[in-house]
Amino acid sequence: MSGTTAALSLLAVALVAVGGVYGAAWAARIGSGAPDAAPFGSGLEPTEHAVSRFHVRWYTVTMLFLAFDMEMVFMYPWTRVISAMGPSAVIEMFVFLAVLVTGVVHAWREGALRWT
Repeated sequence: MSGTTAALSLLAVALVAVGGVYGAAWAARIGSGAPDAAPFGSGLEPTEHAVSRFHVRWYTVTMLFLAFDMEMVFMYPWTRVISAMGPSAVIEMFVFLAVLVTGVVHAWREGALRWT
């Protein structure tokens, strides 16, 4: 067999294999109709439209989440250098945490975390 014949044979085998996989997928599919255009929410039927507006109250919760998410971004490297920097690093981190907790207490007192 020459090189060209071997390459064409290999190409033909690959095309038959891909065609077989597509044929098997076509034969094994359950329904041929298009699925309903509804957002997936843990198997529950949606109660409102997918592009409905969110209440402004979610803005505060989102900002609190991002603040504590950024806190973790700063705390991971802090744990690596705490032994080299000494007690001043611990004091600085507790001041940082106090500022964040103050923000949460303020949001709580203003009723931003109330869901009713």
